[in-house]
Order: sequence, then structure tokens, then C-alpha cells
Amino acid sequence: MSGIVGIINLDGAPVSRELLERMTSFMAYRGPDAQNIWIEGAVGFGHTLLVTTFESVNEHQPCSIDSQVWITADARVDGRADLIEQLQGKGCGVLENVTDGSLILHAYHVWGDNCVEHLIGDFAFAIWDRRQQRLFCARDQFGVKPFYYARVGNSLVFSNTLNCVRLHPDVSDKLNERAIGDFLLFDYNFHLDSTTFADIQRIPGGHTLTASQEGVVCQRYWTLPITEPIRYRRDEEYVEHFLELMRLAVGDRLRQERVGILMSGGLDSTTIAATALQLKSRHSIPLDLQAFTTVYDRLLPDEERYYSGIAAEALGLPIHYLVADDYQLFERWDRPELPRPEPIHSPLLALSVDQLKQVAAHSRVVLYGHGGDEVLATSRLMDVSKTMPLQHLIADVVNCILAHRIRPPIGIGIREAVEHWLGKQPKQPQQDSFPAWLNQSFTTRMNLQDRWLEVMEASPLTNHPSHPRAYNRLMAIGQIGLANSDPGVTAIPIERRLPFLDLRLINYLLAIPPLPWSITKYLARVAMRGTLPEIIRHRPKTPIGRAGDPIYLCLCRGDNPWSKFTATSTLWQYCEEKQVLQEVEEAQTGAWAAWRSLRPISLNYWLKYVANKPF
Repeated sequence: MSGIVGIINLDGAPVSRELLERMTSFMAYRGPDAQNIWIEGAVGFGHTLLVTTFESVNEHQPCSIDSQVWITADARVDGRADLIEQLQGKGCGVLENVTDGSLILHAYHVWGDNCVEHLIGDFAFAIWDRRQQRLFCARDQFGVKPFYYARVGNSLVFSNTLNCVRLHPDVSDKLNERAIGDFLLFDYNFHLDSTTFADIQRIPGGHTLTASQEGVVCQRYWTLPITEPIRYRRDEEYVEHFLELMRLAVGDRLRQERVGILMSGGLDSTTIAATALQLKSRHSIPLDLQAFTTVYDRLLPDEERYYSGIAAEALGLPIHYLVADDYQLFERWDRPELPRPEPIHSPLLALSVDQLKQVAAHSRVVLYGHGGDEVLATSRLMDVSKTMPLQHLIADVVNCILAHRIRPPIGIGIREAVEHWLGKQPKQPQQDSFPAWLNQSFTTRMNLQDRWLEVMEASPLTNHPSHPRAYNRLMAIGQIGLANSDPGVTAIPIERRLPFLDLRLINYLLAIPPLPWSITKYLARVAMRGTLPEIIRHRPKTPIGRAGDPIYLCLCRGDNPWSKFTATSTLWQYCEEKQVLQEVEEAQTGAWAAWRSLRPISLNYWLKYVANKPF
């Protein structure tokens, strides 16, 4: 997760070396292995290197292969062998150990802006093309790697580190109230092209940005495709293909001798761990894999220590536990290590930081099972009954019952089923409500009531013919803060890698029959037969909060963040003081009320941090 930064003076004025060096040096915490800058007149790039792959050991950026086109990149390119073969077929003499940044540069030389259509992996990069006097930037499909930019005066400033962009003297600290409104309503800014600062924008996942004398243009280059259905004659073929793609997805994300994995006792993370260890055994790759698990021993009835321990013992995997019982709400939020570049609603953030530090003591790379619930999302008859061909639906239901002894879940009750067949949309359960503590003037000025309804009543993104739930959840996944684990946010030099968000694996899982393979992650359970312990393989999905919500339980045991609450004057521009201070009683009524009630405190801590601007 190297640091990248660039300044383009569109009026032709020379880039300040002192400024670029200062902005590059600021990112040393996220790229401690090397720092370099490149300046050519009105264009300047900076790069701080974090070595996280075998190929990046000798990497030097910013770089060029012809002194005409230059790149600064934070990138891990997957499917390297296939990409190299394509490039060699186009006449490129690409070596197997070439760095990922150089691979992207070669791809740009061959395909121009369309190079992004040939790239998979996690990446954020900027290319200056001297021949065209044009900047070309791109962000990976799901937005795992961040990319921020600001058009101020005659300059365009960019970085994958938001606070680095703020260092430019022309970038103001003016806040973006639309983003603050979204945060107070939903925990996230759902305007994917903006940040909490009015001057700073972001490239959404799956988008490119070009900048020249003609202007700055951001446009989409990718959306999750609806692929042709795959139907095999033998059930074994579905499992074999899944295992093949899992090995590709996990193998591409190893590429480092020392690797950590955040491993609960659930199916997703243990499947990744088992696959990684199989690759180590079969291909004799150097791999020191260790597991890290957060557990509760007293606060709530947590079974993760038990199940993760069984999995670790069966796999022969060292495991480290971090006990979470004694962490308090908003613990250490007033210390320099916790503030984030943008507001974050995570009252137990200190726990997450300590786990990342625990992993970082072992490795710069950590595998994570995020995305497993989305790609293996349970399919229900009512989800696919109107879109799947009737003959396929009947055949799959019969196959589920007779061959696999699984009863396909209908998913809704009799009344809802009748409404479904009549074309009516069933009402969704309302877990949250419009906050009563929002400042009335702010609510009116930003039309927050309408914004609330817009997001809460939004229609599904698509009617995928066989996997509508999985498709819609995957398309929304970039809205839930994947980039919040980036070192530019955490200030901890560790790269999180997500095998279940591999595009090759996703395209396959969205193409196979949902019944029986997407029922309670049945495909993964069958694939892990003989690899994972039976108690892990058959363990049902544990919904968040079934064992008890830790935030709510912390409040019930006596944690009172309001007792240490000293509001900034800015907070009352967005919240009503009297209502916020009354929330201590409302928070005791349940987990969702507790979560909603604490949002003003999260925002207040961030506003204090911004006011101090400690850099």
C-alpha cells in the first residue's frame, strides 16, 4: 500500500520541488522503504514504497520505460501470468519478475486508456503522458485502493492519502455538508465521488479520471457484468471450478513470505486459510501464515475462541487472540493514533487498531474474508422465481431436494409470497429511524428528510436473472468503506487483501445455478469437505448481534461516553444540543438506538481533530 502524490499545474507553471518533497515525506509512514519524486516542468509525481510483494523488493517509482510516459502507482496486479502473455503477444518484452507498476505502464502503452479493461487486482495509479500532455488516473473496480484529488486554481493535486492532499496550500479546510449529513444519517458518505472536504473529490471504484488543458473528466469504465449462465453436467465440476478459482484468488494475494489472516471460526476466513496452506504444501512456496482473532470471554457469549481454535489446530496454524472485553467506548479517541482523515463511526476503534498492530508485528499483508457473505449470498426461491427460466428453476429445486437433500428457502411468508406473485414489493423491516437530534436548520438546508427517504427506499440496482441478492450486495460493497483499512487511514503499514472480491471468482459464482450452490454457502461447504473440521464446515452463519451487540452491552455495563463529552461549537451546527444530551436514555432501549445515538460523539471527536490539523 505505497503512497502516491502528484501535482499538475495546468497553466504551465513549474511544480514546487519543496512542496512536492514535503507532501511525499508526509506519507513516509505508509511507505517506509523508499521515497522518490520526479518533476518535469509543470508536472510532479511522488512515491513512498511499501514492499508487499516479491517483485516490489527492487521497485523504483515514479518510473518510465521510455521517458515519455511516467507512472506513480499503489497497485497489486492479479492474473499476472495471463496479462504478461497478452502483452508479449503485443510485442512487449515483459519479464516475469517485472513490478506491478511497470506492468500497468506496459498495458497503457499497448491499450491506452483501455488498459484498465485488462487489469484485475487492487490499484490506484496516475500516468502522465508527455506526448498528449495529459494525466490519466484509475482506481480498481471495487475501490479497495483510495484515490483523492482536488482541482484548485490552475492546479490538480492528487494522492491516495487524503491528508496529503490537504497539505497543498490552495486546498481549503472547508467542510462538505452533504457528506456530514450522510454520515449522521447512515454512518457513511454515499456520495462516492466526494469527501468530507469541499475541495477534495474522490475517484469512485471502477472509474478513471483524465486531466488536460481541456478540463478534468471522471467516468466509469466498469460495472459488475451479468455473465452467461454456467451449467455443468456433473455436480463435481462446480466444486472443482470453485476450488481452482479460490487457489488463483488466494495465490495472487500471497506473494509475500510472511502473511497474516483475520480468522474467525466461520467458513469464509477458514476457507481462505485452508486454501493458502494447500498452496504452500503443493507448490512449496515460502509462507509463514499466522491467524489473528478478536474474542470476547465475558461481555457476551462469544464462540469465536472455540471455533477458531478448532480450525487453527486442524490446519496447523498459529493463532493469536486479542481479548476485547475490557475495551471501553471511544477509548483513546483523543490520542493521535486514532483520529481518521474523515469521520468514522466505530466506538470500539481502539480494538481494531490494536488488532492491526498485532498483525503488523508479524506481516505487512493480511488476508480477510470480507466479501464472502456477498458472493456466497443465500438464494431464495422468491428472489429468482420471476427471472430464471421455469425449466431451470424446476430442475434446480428437484436437484436440491433429491440429490443434495436441501429444501430451498422461500424467503418470505405466505402473505408476502402472494404479494410477490401479484408484483407488489414486500415491506422491508425498519431497523433505524430518522435521528431526532439533527439540527433543524441543517436538516432543512440540506433536505435531509428527502435524503433519508432516497437512500432508505432505494430500489435494487438490478434484477440479476439468477443471483439478484448477491449482485446487488456486491454492487453496493464499495459504499461501506473498503478503503477505511488503507494505511493512509489507519497509519499502520499493512495491506488488507480480499480473496472473495477476486473478479474471476465473482464472475463464476454469479453464473452458476443459485440452487443449491448459493444456499447457506453450500458450495464452499462441499468444497471444504475433508479439509476443514466438520464442526466448522457445518457451522451455521451467525448473524451480527445474535450473541449480543458489544456497543450496546458496553453501555449497559456502565460505559458512559456522554460523561466525557465536550462539544465543539461546530457540532451544534449539525445537531441539537438538548436532544443529543438526552440520547443517553434513548441509547439504553436497544442496539440500533445505541448505535444511532453515538454518531454525534463520533463526529465531535473528528471535528476536534480537524480543528487542530496536527500536520
